[in-house]
Amino acid sequence: MENRTRESVAAYEKVLIARSKERPSVRDYIQHLFEGFIELHGDRLYKDDPSLTGGIAMFHGIPVTVIGQKKGKTTEEQIQYNFGMTSPEGFRKAKRLMLQAEKFHRPVITFIDTPGAYPGMEAESNGQSNAIAECLAFMSAMRTPSIAIITGEGNSGGALALAVADRICMLENAVYSILSPEGFASILWKDAKRAPEASELMKITAEDLKEYGLIDEVISEEGDVYDSIDMMLTKALEELMRINPARLATMRYQKIRSLDKAAGAAYRKGAADERNSYQSQQQGAAGQKGQQL
Repeated sequence: MENRTRESVAAYEKVLIARSKERPSVRDYIQHLFEGFIELHGDRLYKDDPSLTGGIAMFHGIPVTVIGQKKGKTTEEQIQYNFGMTSPEGFRKAKRLMLQAEKFHRPVITFIDTPGAYPGMEAESNGQSNAIAECLAFMSAMRTPSIAIITGEGNSGGALALAVADRICMLENAVYSILSPEGFASILWKDAKRAPEASELMKITAEDLKEYGLIDEVISEEGDVYDSIDMMLTKALEELMRINPARLATMRYQKIRSLDKAAGAAYRKGAADERNSYQSQQQGAAGQKGQQL
């Protein structure tokens, strides 16, 4: 039980770190990793969503399309960027930029940091679910290399809409989940205060998701994180840009279809190990009690 408590605290600590305002934003990553960034605006249907930035840049001489979510650090920025909750207009803008990237054979690099897609009435009336679904469908079959990096929170469809990629990477203190631990605890136990326990149960840390085969790489945050991301991008692009675009889309499809097998096997093994550990503890406790009697 003590081990389980320590694990849950560690997992929830990473949730709090992932939410920290002190972590680099997508603007910081663009400034340190790319050259000549030109931001593009609007979804060509309704308006521009400031919570999602995107445009064209150069990465070591390679033209790329960069897309990322913005939370903001000051109160004014957080309000302006809707606390990182992307609207339908933002997802449609992302899809528009990815379509353009595919046309000109530019790799797509996404930076993900969101508590989830915006759930407001306006977003729903403007087609939030459809906008997310269109991003998922397009990224699944996109004929150009794609790399997704989860830098902070990666919650719900707001994160998944930008994460169907050839390479999915997470910073070591980032989290990736179906919803927030507080939301999970509220649904399961009707008690949001059990979020630390939910964090461990949900398996949302980079290490857990790498073990289950749901992400491809954990990026260390020790030292210069920009250098670590730069090395990962350089290696990944070198590998992916050699692959025929049609073959790349097929490989991505096969990867997505096999996720449940790899994750299921890892989950069953983890559950069996935890069950065996619990039974051993119970037997040890029973033996000690018997000796006392």
